[in-house]
Amino acid sequence: MSRRQQTDGTLALEQKKVIVIEAAQRPEAQKLRVAAYCRVSSDSSDQMNSFAAQLNYYTTLINSKDNWTMTDIYADAGISGTSAEKRPDFQRLLGDCRRGRVDKILVKSISRFARNAVDCLKTIRALKAIGVGVCFEEQGIDTSEMTGELLTAMFSAIAQKESESISGNMRWSYQHRMKSGKFITCKAPFGYHLKNGMLEVYEPEAEIVRMIFDQYLAGQSKDEIAAHVTTLGIPTRDGKEYWQHSSISYILRNERYVGDALLQKRYTTDTLPYKKKMNHGEREQYYMPQSHPPIIDRETFNAVRELLDKRSFTMPRHERDPLALKITCGICGTPFKRKVCNQKTYWVCRKHYKDKTNCLMEQIAEEEIHTAFLRIYHKLRLHGEPILKQMISDLQSIRERRMLWSMDIIELNKRISDINDQDRMLADMNKCGLVDPDIFISRSNDLAHQLRAAKLEKERILGADHDDTIPRTRELMETLETLPEFLPAFDGEILTDLVDGITADSGNILRFRLKNGLELTERVERSVR
Repeated sequence: MSRRQQTDGTLALEQKKVIVIEAAQRPEAQKLRVAAYCRVSSDSSDQMNSFAAQLNYYTTLINSKDNWTMTDIYADAGISGTSAEKRPDFQRLLGDCRRGRVDKILVKSISRFARNAVDCLKTIRALKAIGVGVCFEEQGIDTSEMTGELLTAMFSAIAQKESESISGNMRWSYQHRMKSGKFITCKAPFGYHLKNGMLEVYEPEAEIVRMIFDQYLAGQSKDEIAAHVTTLGIPTRDGKEYWQHSSISYILRNERYVGDALLQKRYTTDTLPYKKKMNHGEREQYYMPQSHPPIIDRETFNAVRELLDKRSFTMPRHERDPLALKITCGICGTPFKRKVCNQKTYWVCRKHYKDKTNCLMEQIAEEEIHTAFLRIYHKLRLHGEPILKQMISDLQSIRERRMLWSMDIIELNKRISDINDQDRMLADMNKCGLVDPDIFISRSNDLAHQLRAAKLEKERILGADHDDTIPRTRELMETLETLPEFLPAFDGEILTDLVDGITADSGNILRFRLKNGLELTERVERSVR
């Protein structure tokens, strides 16, 4: 190539023009959607004033920034910070973040956000992954900055240590009061109310307790009694509308109803996340006779105890065998029956048992069913919690989408909009000096509480449904928490508490249907026949 050709090529390149396409909307022109989260640790009047003050403070702060726009103020009052699941507005905040409605969250301090270091970092990382930063004012930390998460780890660990110290002091206090006979319970059993630390008989529920004892002595089964109490529309102690076999069993064996108290049946673990566990000898227990007024006389209570023990041995096999009437043939739908052959127990389809040509289902050894349940149990104890939590989350999302355009939700949205309009008008009047400061504070606090109540009502409706799968799943999770982490041998009572039914899809595959309707499949390890 000649010098002239090289020169012409260079000139041609120099003469090329680049056309710059302007951004339709520059990032700096976009306003940050900012939310605030407030929490106070008690329901006292002073704390509630602090709660209202936080609402007013964040409203003013966010509205004062030109490049900020207020998304919402989220607040939980009088709820512990050690568990995020017990804070409804915190969960509402996370839901709005996942829906893309929030860019930044303002919080006074890390201890207001979470006292559990693991949960705190997990939440912050999840928010950061979807582009939401958390700003902790007291510590001067913004998690959207590079060093924010490192600092958060340090401060959240300090907050967790503080929470563990407080919890440890409370446990020591409970232990000391148990030993001295001054502690009764933190939560009254069904039939009682707790007043000034003492149990008092609550007659409307006490009548139900007496009826349960009388019906059992009259020969009714626990399942029959549970079904009868459910039809009366009487909720359990925990507010559940369905009574179960285990609910009746707990009442019939509870020494509280004769006026005695066995303390520390359950205990709380020492480290976060705190979990309630049944006390199988890991902690001391304390028995206090005649600690409170009885509902049942001791003679009746002892008679029921004797009958409970007697029925466990003399009742028909279909009532006392945990596998009886639980196993169904997956081919013909017929219940299985128990049979003993060569001193070994089997379960077999009734049609197959009468004539092998009626159903091709093979018999299954009882020990193989026990082993399959043990594997299911250990899987649930190890991995069940996240699966069940995800199941609840998915069900709630489905219901929310289905109910979003219901008339109740539309009316609540109108009410929320109206309260926001009143709040803005009140703020404008206050700026112009048209309203007395005391009246402004009082009215502002009232509107804040109305707004929070409307939003919580909206969440309640979105979460409500006639389907009881969610409450049954929560109940299943609570049951799992009380059971031992390792089960060395088959336990019929535990199977009854967890499993509604078993379907034998074949001689090698069993399908366990849990109390919440979830089905888990387990392969049977066939032994030599």
